[in-house]
Amino acid sequence: MDPIRYAAAACQTDHPTPETRAEIKRNTTRMLEMIDMTVEGHAPFLPVRLFAFPEFGHAPPRYPTVRQLLDKLAVPIPNEHTEAYISKAREHGIYIQTATFLESDARWPGHVFNTTCLIGPEGVLYKYRKVNTWIPLEVHTSPHDLDGYDEPLFPVARTPIGNIGAAICYDWLFPEAIRQLTANGAEVLVRVSAYMDPWGATPPMDWWTVVNRCRALENTAYVVAVNQAASLENFPPYSWPGGSMVLDYDGRVLAQAAPGSGEKIVVAPIDITALRHERDTRRGHHMLAHLRSEAYPVYGVTFFPPASSQPGEEITVGRNEALIDETKRRLQNG
Repeated sequence: MDPIRYAAAACQTDHPTPETRAEIKRNTTRMLEMIDMTVEGHAPFLPVRLFAFPEFGHAPPRYPTVRQLLDKLAVPIPNEHTEAYISKAREHGIYIQTATFLESDARWPGHVFNTTCLIGPEGVLYKYRKVNTWIPLEVHTSPHDLDGYDEPLFPVARTPIGNIGAAICYDWLFPEAIRQLTANGAEVLVRVSAYMDPWGATPPMDWWTVVNRCRALENTAYVVAVNQAASLENFPPYSWPGGSMVLDYDGRVLAQAAPGSGEKIVVAPIDITALRHERDTRRGHHMLAHLRSEAYPVYGVTFFPPASSQPGEEITVGRNEALIDETKRRLQNG
């Protein structure tokens, strides 16, 4: 069998914030241009086969209510943008982990999901909807909270360039989410993020770097972590440090964008054949094989309510705060 070795590109963006869904095309067009430039610029080197873009790269949730997001910015999937990515994937023979969409779904009226797609020459391979929304401030729906939701929460795509799974930003502060992707077969873990200052890539609060390295080594997986790098002017009310990076399965940083706002493309090698060899031959430091799952009764207890969105009830910041306070009281009472 031929070795599976290629390069991955973490493509951080600095787009103006759309006010309406008609303006999203401008951002999609720019990300497609970034793909073309990267393929051309790296043609003499290891071919770039995997591209990743940041959270809210199509449109951030600039409106505070679900109704406004549905009215102004939310789009169904598939859409004209996913079709453009499919065309680009076929043109270059690549795989694209898209920037997130604010997604509407006729199956779940009144809800907005924060969604990234893995797209290849075959089409849309999966949709990942953010499970751990950044509460209380995000008013997107976690699919975990919907009664009757029957799609995989942590999908993994088996592709010719390896098994790929993604999670979004705050998800990565829950090691359980990334462990589940690995248990589902992921070899390359993609982090699609809008991680703001001060929790960026520089001391003393370099959560971004610490978490990315830890998830790579504890899951023996490559990590392609792409972060929002928009200026404060383009993407208020926060500043965005970028610092996008690619890490190997031992947590080594293979390449990283210098922290700071602005478009940057970070390219580094992915060697799936080497990863599979390590997973097959290691006895020590194979944490998934050593996992004593039954030792942790904490996972049999409910914390944040799983059915926290009742039919007809709109998610708001105030409602999220009330649910968090309720959970904290239960924790304090044992």
